[in-house]
Amino acid sequence: MEPVFATWGAVGALALAILLIVRRMPPAYALIFAALAGGLAGGGGLAQTVEAMTDGAKGMMPAVLRILASGVLAGALIRTGAAARLADAIVGGLGARFALAAVALATMVVCAVGIFVDIAVITVAPIALAVGRRADVPVPALLLAMVGGGKAGNIVSPNPNTIAAADAFKVDLTALILENAIPALVALAMTIALATLVARSRRGRYDVSADMVPTGGADAARPSLWAALAGPIVVVALLVLRPIAGVAVDPMIALPAGGLAALLATGHIRSAVPFTEFGLSKVAGVAVLLVGTGTLAGIIKASGLNADMISLMKLCHLPTFALAPVSGVLMAGATASTTAGATVASQTFASTLLSAGVPAVSAAAMIHAGAIVLDSLPHGSFFHATGGAVSMPFGERLRLVPYDALVGLAATLAATVQYVI
Repeated sequence: MEPVFATWGAVGALALAILLIVRRMPPAYALIFAALAGGLAGGGGLAQTVEAMTDGAKGMMPAVLRILASGVLAGALIRTGAAARLADAIVGGLGARFALAAVALATMVVCAVGIFVDIAVITVAPIALAVGRRADVPVPALLLAMVGGGKAGNIVSPNPNTIAAADAFKVDLTALILENAIPALVALAMTIALATLVARSRRGRYDVSADMVPTGGADAARPSLWAALAGPIVVVALLVLRPIAGVAVDPMIALPAGGLAALLATGHIRSAVPFTEFGLSKVAGVAVLLVGTGTLAGIIKASGLNADMISLMKLCHLPTFALAPVSGVLMAGATASTTAGATVASQTFASTLLSAGVPAVSAAAMIHAGAIVLDSLPHGSFFHATGGAVSMPFGERLRLVPYDALVGLAATLAATVQYVI
């Protein structure tokens, strides 16, 4: 099919989206406006541009529905204290001696069970600060451990980014999660190594102060460890029925079921309505963002960017499969969002990668891993949410961005090597 829009129109749309997001326009509106401007500037008429935007948004609907369903699980795990209980158990089990490893692993697990990565960092932060003060670990090292652990957990979680990538390539969500298990462990190992390095170089410059550590009886309200595990166990059990028994349970069913199991196990079933409303409030913004992302993906998909990227790969003597990790890195960097980056890259390049013979699950895994490399750039919300979780100044948070990227790069290289071998 001949491209409707010129490549430079699609590239201009990406650039405009970045500019608008930096200027604090709501990301969903920034993406929609940039898509419209890029389509018109790229040589398409108004009708063609709107049609491409609408088609792109339509392609997001399955992912949007599953993401809205995931709000039941997210709300249950957060409001019942299950997520914090899991994090506390891991950090308490490993102790102050292995503080950074414990913090990284705790954030990874909390994110992997279905909590958004920024919420996972915010959830673990009070526990991390407390153990960091006892173990004399500086705040930058603690934050890097949480961010890196969150990135590792994010590529093996039923989170919006994973759902979007799985839907774009029409692969089973469980299969994609399992495909990125090794890259996630590589990211975790890289996180611990880099956080240890930062701890040695930053000690004494930005340590945990007494007023950073929360006080109070929050622990008393937390459920038992087994009750906290009930929701994630139900989700995993339902999702693995497809590969084990051939019974397909869609995430749209499995995720809310896990949320209801968490409410029952923790004794909060009577609070189901306010807890699920809370979960909906957390995922609604992501769902709207995905609609905006779809409009931009529609313009990019109908442009010459796909063919030009392939030509550039050949000029650089890179194999076609390299388009997967590279596109994930670039699109996530442009949007400063794992979900938006994975979605745009998957929607745009899925057909090209599949026609080149790259297995769907491998291509999705490489794009998904690539999307965690530059997702913490300052024009995105993740940068500010994670810095705010530990009251870190802008400049200090900015110094950690290269380390964040190295964690994502390690996972991306692992996903790519896994496919090659």
